[in-house]
Amino acid sequence: MSAPSSPPPAVDTEITKQAWLALVVTTLVTFLVVIDISAVNVAFPSIEEDLGTDRSTLSWIISGYNIMVGALLLAAGRLADSIGRLKVFLPGVMLFGFGSLLCGLAGNVELLIMARLVQGVGGAVVAASSFAVMLPEFPPARRSTAIGIAGATGALGAVVGPALGSVLINAFDWRAIFLINVPLSLVVLVISPRFLNESKDPNATGRIDGIGVVIGTLSVALVMFGIVQSETWGLADPRIWGLVIVGAALLPILIRRSRHHAEPLLDLELFEFRSFSSTSFGVIFYGFAFTSGALVNSILLQDLWQQDLAVVGAAFVPGPLLAAVVSPLTGSFADRVGHRWVLGAGCGFCALGYLSLILFLGENPAVWTRFVPLSLIAGLGIGLTVATWSSAGLSDIPPSKFGVAGATVNTIRQAAYALGISVTITLLATGVDEFDLSGYRLAWGWITVCYLIAAAIVLVTFPSGNSQDRAA
Repeated sequence: MSAPSSPPPAVDTEITKQAWLALVVTTLVTFLVVIDISAVNVAFPSIEEDLGTDRSTLSWIISGYNIMVGALLLAAGRLADSIGRLKVFLPGVMLFGFGSLLCGLAGNVELLIMARLVQGVGGAVVAASSFAVMLPEFPPARRSTAIGIAGATGALGAVVGPALGSVLINAFDWRAIFLINVPLSLVVLVISPRFLNESKDPNATGRIDGIGVVIGTLSVALVMFGIVQSETWGLADPRIWGLVIVGAALLPILIRRSRHHAEPLLDLELFEFRSFSSTSFGVIFYGFAFTSGALVNSILLQDLWQQDLAVVGAAFVPGPLLAAVVSPLTGSFADRVGHRWVLGAGCGFCALGYLSLILFLGENPAVWTRFVPLSLIAGLGIGLTVATWSSAGLSDIPPSKFGVAGATVNTIRQAAYALGISVTITLLATGVDEFDLSGYRLAWGWITVCYLIAAAIVLVTFPSGNSQDRAA
C-alpha cells in the first residue's frame, strides 16, 4: 500500500504591521506623484497663456518628464536591487521635491521644461524603487493586494489632482500645483527611515554594467526624443528617423552585453516568465492610451466646451474616484483568481468608455448629462487595470528582482506614454481649430483601438490561474 501523500504546505497570507507601515509610506509617494501628473493636465491651458507659448512646445512639460523617467527607470531599478532600495528611494524623493520647487519658480517655458527634467530624474528613481522597498514585506500570496491598494491611492491622486489643481490655480496660479509637492516630499523624507526597511538582491555584487547603463539610457532617450519631436519636425524629417534608428540600433548591443554580464542593466531572464513578457507587451498599447485620454478630455472641457477650471476639476472627480474604490478590491481578487481576465475586462471597459465619447459627445457642452456618466465606464476599467499591470508583471518574479522587473515594465509604459501623447496631439491638430470636434474624435478612436489591442494581448498570452497555482 502506498504511503499517504503529505499535505501541501500552508500558504503564508499574514500581513505584518511593518508591511502596512511600509505600504503607507510608499503609497504617499505614489499619491504625490500622481497628483502632480493629473494637475499638470488641468493646468496645461493656464501655463500656455501665462508663458505665451504654443501647445507643441508646452507638450514638453509632459513629454520631457516622460522621456527622463523612461530613460532612467532601468538604471534606477538595477541600482536599487544592487546597492539597496531605501538608499535609492530617499534621494529620489529629494530630487522630486527639488524639481517641483524649480518648476514653481520657473520664469519661462524653457526653465519650466528643464525643471520638469530634474523632477523626472526623481520620478524615475521613486518609480523604480517604491514597490521594491515595500513588496518584500508582504507574503507572495498578498502582493497583488498591496499593489492594488497602492493603485487605489494613485487613482485617488488622479481624483484629487484636477480638483486640487483647479482650486490652487484659481486661488494663486499654476505654480502652486508644483510648489505643494515640496512640503509633502519633506514629510516622506522624515518618516521613511523609520518605517521602511532596507532590502536588495542578495546575489548582487554592486558591480553594475556601467557601459550597459549608458547604452540603455541613450537607447530609450533617443527613441523617445525622436517620437516626441516628430510633433514639431514632422514624421518625414530625416532627423526623426536618425534619432529613432540610432536609438533602436543600440538595443541589440545592450541585449548582447546583458547576456554575459553578471549584473546587466536588462535582465533577460525576466522574459522567461510568461506573465512578465505578456505584461510587457500588453502595457505598450495600454500606455499609448492611458495618459492621452486624460489630456484629450482636459482640452475638450476647457477649449471646446469653454468650461472654467472649477467645473473641469469637478468633472474629473467621479471616474478616478470609482477607480480608487475598485482598485484595492481588484488586487485582492487578482491574488485569488489571477490577472488575465481582470486585465482583459478592464481594458475592454476602457475601450468602451472612449468609444461612447465618440458616439455621444458633440460640440455643445454636456458635462454632467453625458461626459461625467460616460467617464464612469472608463473609470471602472482604470480601476481594474491601473495597478493590476504592475502586480501582473511581478506576479511570478522572485523578490530579489523586484526593482529591475518593475523598472522594466515601467520603462516600457513611460515610452508608450510619450508616443501616445505625441500621436494624440498630432490627431487633435487635424481639426481646423480647437472648436472642431473631428480632431477629438480621431484621438478618442486611437485611444479606443489601443485599449482593445491591450485587452487582446493579455487575454491570448497571459497564463491562466494565479501565481500560487503556477508556482505549484
